[in-house]
Amino acid sequence: MKRFTSVVDIIGITALLELYIWRWQATAPRAWIAIAAWLAASFMIHRDTPKTLGWRVDNLVAATRRAAIVLGSYAIALIAIGLARGAATRIPQNHISFAHLGRYFAFCIFQQVVLNSLMTNRLLELCSRPWPAAAIAGAIFAAAHWPNPVLVPLTFIAGTTMAWLFARERNILPLAALQVVLSLLVLWAFPIAWHHGLRVGPGYYTFIR
Repeated sequence: MKRFTSVVDIIGITALLELYIWRWQATAPRAWIAIAAWLAASFMIHRDTPKTLGWRVDNLVAATRRAAIVLGSYAIALIAIGLARGAATRIPQNHISFAHLGRYFAFCIFQQVVLNSLMTNRLLELCSRPWPAAAIAGAIFAAAHWPNPVLVPLTFIAGTTMAWLFARERNILPLAALQVVLSLLVLWAFPIAWHHGLRVGPGYYTFIR
C-alpha cells in the first residue's frame, strides 16, 4: 500500500506542477493552493516528520559542508563559463535587492520541498539504491523547466545531485541556499537570449527583453 501511495504521489504532484506551469498560472493563479494541499496531505498520509522532510538544524553543518563541496564545484564551473564568455563582472546598481533574494530563497525552499521532501523521499521508498531515485527525481525536476534550453540540462544535473545529497544527509536548507547561488550564476554566465531570464513554460516563449 505504501509503495502504491508513493507512485500516486509522484505522478500526482508532477501532473499538478505541469498543469500550473502551462495553464493555471495564467488562468487560475491561486491554483497553487492545490499543490500545497497535496503536499500537506502526502506528508500526513506518509507520517513524515521534520527529520524525514529535511526541515532540521541538527545536521545543518554536515549537510552544508557536503553540499558546499559538491555544488560549489558547479558554481566554479559556471563562473569559469561566464568569464570565458566575457560576461560583465560588475553588477548594475539596484539590479538585485535583498527583498528579491528573500522571495527567491522562499521559492527555492518550495522547490526543495517538492523535489526532495516529497519526490526523493517517495522514490527512495520505491528504489533499492539512492542513485536511481536521484536520477528520476532529477529528470522530473528538469521536465518542469521545459522548454528552456539552458535550464533543462542544468536542472537535470543539479536536481539529480541535490536529490542524492538529500538522500545522504536530509536537510533542504543548504540545498535551497546553494540553489539561489547557482541560479544567479546561470543567469549571469549564459546570454539572456538563451535562457530568457530563467523563464519556463509559456513564459519562455513570451519573454521580451
